[in-house]
This record gives sequence, C-alpha cells and structure tokens, in this order.
Amino acid sequence: MKINVNTLFKMAAEGQKITMLTCYDTSFATLLDDAGVEILLVGDSLGMVIQGEDSTLPVTMEQMEYHTRCVARGAKNALVLSDMPFGSYQESPQQAFANAARLMQAGAHMVKVEGGAFMAETTRFLVERGIPVCSHIGLTPQFVNSFGGYRVQGKSENDAERILHDASALADAGASLVLMECVPAALAKRVSDGIAVPTIGIGAGVDVSGQVLVLHDILGVYPGRKARFVKNFMAGADSIQAAVAGYVTAVKARSFPAEEHCF
Repeated sequence: MKINVNTLFKMAAEGQKITMLTCYDTSFATLLDDAGVEILLVGDSLGMVIQGEDSTLPVTMEQMEYHTRCVARGAKNALVLSDMPFGSYQESPQQAFANAARLMQAGAHMVKVEGGAFMAETTRFLVERGIPVCSHIGLTPQFVNSFGGYRVQGKSENDAERILHDASALADAGASLVLMECVPAALAKRVSDGIAVPTIGIGAGVDVSGQVLVLHDILGVYPGRKARFVKNFMAGADSIQAAVAGYVTAVKARSFPAEEHCF
C-alpha cells in the first residue's frame, strides 16, 4: 500500500504506530520499504554518518537532491521525507519554496523544516503551494551552535510552554507531521494530546504517533557517541533485514522506546 499523508493521519487516529528510519540510498530504501517502514527520511544526518562531518551544517542542497533521488528509486510504498538543509529555507518563504520544490522534483513527498513558531509563516507558504511539511521542534540539530551542544529541550516549565506553543503554531500553519527530538516523554505526550497532527519522536518517549531513528544507529555501525535514545537492533539479529524488522515490530508493539531510552 502506498503511504501518503492521509495514511499517516488514519494510522495516528487508529492508534497504529508509524515507523520512520533515515535512508540515503536505493539499496537500503528497497530493504526498508520491503520491511514495511512507512517513512524514509532522507536526513541531513548524512553529513555525519555518510560524510564524517561533526554536524549536519555542511550538507548542501545538491547533496540532498542526489540522495533524495537515490532513495526515491527504491521506495515503492514508503513516503519519502527529505530534510531542508541548513541555509536553504531560513531567509524567506520564497527561498524555502524554491528549494523545497527542488527536493519534491527529486522524488520527495514531503520536506522537513527545523524550527519553532517562527517557521509558521514559511510552513503555511509551502503547504498552500502543494508542499507537505514535517515540522521539527525540540532539539533541532541545525541550531546546535545556539544550543551549545546536543541537549535535552523543554526541561523547564518556560521551555516546555515554548515547545507546546511551537507545536500548536506549526500544526495550525498546516504541518502534516510534528517531529520532536530530545524532549521529556511527559512533554511529548502533552504535545501529542494537544494537536490534531501525527507526532514523531526521537528521544521523546512512547506516547507519540510514531518513532524515528538513524539507520546507522539501529545497525550499530556509526562510530560516534551513542545517544540515550538509540538502540542497536543488530544485537541478536542474524541479518540487517531482521534488525529492521525488529525495529518495526518493537515500535508497533510499543516496546520501543523503553524507559531507558527516554528523558
């Protein structure tokens, strides 16, 4: 079954967990698609796991287009979600549309934009012009220098209220998904309960519509520091296919993330 925005809303309404993994090439796109992963995220995380950079900031539009095309060729049923790289959308809604259109023409079905309520105008601009948007709030890696590192967001009441406001503003602007990264599980639940849009978590507890992890993390091959929310699904698996199937099963069964993966 071909996954689209309506499928995701239906799954969320029925309490069926949505699975998402990052993906950067055709071979893995085919494997993940066959395993039933609903969303393939062509993440700017490729800067770190593919290129060996220290952050996502060096990734370019040309690189995102290239990897989006590769993934789109292998995705028969999954929805292809592509990251808008740093510097490709912050200047103006018009700049964001021009670059989002490039990713859609490369095969994306939706684009992901980092930032809170200040990105609502840009989100609305894109949606009104036929580009579905996944909003990314909480820990937004492109803002790592502003945050002073990769830190949990929303721990204080003021920060929690800001994230709640961000989610509401972006949902009202027409976002099709709201992705939360590194926020306390209780806050993620408040966000999910408060908006009529499917929510995706990474380090955001189990009470969201779905989960996402970086492919290289679930396979245990990324050499960098492992975040608390990461689980190596290759441990005990006899193949990559089995590891991916284990991830899908665990998310659907709500056994991942467990308490040790949450904040």
